[in-house]
Amino acid sequence: MTLVARSGRALPRVPALAVLSHHLVGYRRTWRAGVFSSFLLPALTVLGFGVGVGAYVDRGVDGVPYLAWLVPGLIASTAFQVAVGESTWPVLSNFRWIRTYHAQVAAPLRIGDILAGHLAFVLFRVLTSTLAFLLVTALFGALRSPWAVAVLPVSVLLGLAVAAPTFAYAAAVPGDSYLALLFRFAIIPMALFAGVFFPVESLPVGLRQFAYATPLWHGVDLCRAATLGVAPQWSVTGHLLYLAVWAGAGWWLARRVFQRQLVV
Repeated sequence: MTLVARSGRALPRVPALAVLSHHLVGYRRTWRAGVFSSFLLPALTVLGFGVGVGAYVDRGVDGVPYLAWLVPGLIASTAFQVAVGESTWPVLSNFRWIRTYHAQVAAPLRIGDILAGHLAFVLFRVLTSTLAFLLVTALFGALRSPWAVAVLPVSVLLGLAVAAPTFAYAAAVPGDSYLALLFRFAIIPMALFAGVFFPVESLPVGLRQFAYATPLWHGVDLCRAATLGVAPQWSVTGHLLYLAVWAGAGWWLARRVFQRQLVV
């Protein structure tokens, strides 16, 4: 039986596409405000860290110029931060303030449709932000291998591995102060110690194990291997499976929390 919205218009055969369309329509009104920064921030970051700081790292890292070594970490970090940013306050507001999810579940849409459609929009944002960063760094000559295009699917998988559990967390907390705690005690430490700016091997053993456990390090290692044209520290299959486990567990948790919050 075809699902019919209250307006009388039939929902698409894949109802999650209706949710994705909702988010894209909203983004169509605001994308101009962010498109400039999508290219400006990568350029400033590469100039500040890659060229500025890199001038003091005269021997590079493992024989690789610091700029070329840093760029894949920044690409993975960008995907990570966009995924977290789109999965915290937007999700909380859809539950607590504007209550968009409550309207969608009454449309009628299933919990899986609501979650899948919003996650698809987050991955769209991750993909476009990563693509912008990749184009900027290519102009700086920081990509040393044609395999650099592989950072796009890797960034999308990393984004899903981060966004799905963040959806579950943002849906469960009672207020935005808990999101500040998430950034302070999880997101910022991950960004600092996951091998983006310096090799993880230079860390003490305890912090090194923390870095290896984070999804960001696995994304960084894959992106660095792709842009430099070298083998990653772990196997490619191991990295992908680890990120897939994070994504799958996060989806399961998010769906349970959404179900508890939206279904009476």
